[in-house]
Amino acid sequence: QVRLVESGGGLVQAGGSLRLSCAASGSISSIFRIAWYRQAPGKQREWVAIITSGGTTNYVNSVKGRFTISRDNAQNTVYLQMNSLRPEDTAIYYCNPYPPATPYWGQGTQVTVSS
Repeated sequence: QVRLVESGGGLVQAGGSLRLSCAASGSISSIFRIAWYRQAPGKQREWVAIITSGGTTNYVNSVKGRFTISRDNAQNTVYLQMNSLRPEDTAIYYCNPYPPATPYWGQGTQVTVSS
C-alpha cells in the first residue's frame, strides 16, 4: 500500500504563495488520477485540483488561474503551486487518488492565509 505524505503548508499573508508537496512511498505511475483536496473548519472536504497520468489537469472554479497541480512520476511526488492566496484558501490540504480511497488519507498539511 502506497502512503502519501503532504508537506509545505504554513502561514502566509493574503496574496502570497506556497508550494505543497505530496510524496509517495512507492510508485504513483499506476495511479491514473491524483488530486489535492482541502478541508476548511466546519466545511466538507472538497477536491481542489486533479491531474491524470498523462498530465491533464482540472481545477475547482475558486482556484482556477491561481493554483497549478503537477506530478513527477520519477520522483513519485505531486505538487500544488498556490499563488495569490486568499483567506478563504485556509484549510488542511490532502492528496489522494481521485476518486479518493480511504487508505490513502494522510495527516495533511495546514495552510493558513491571513488578511
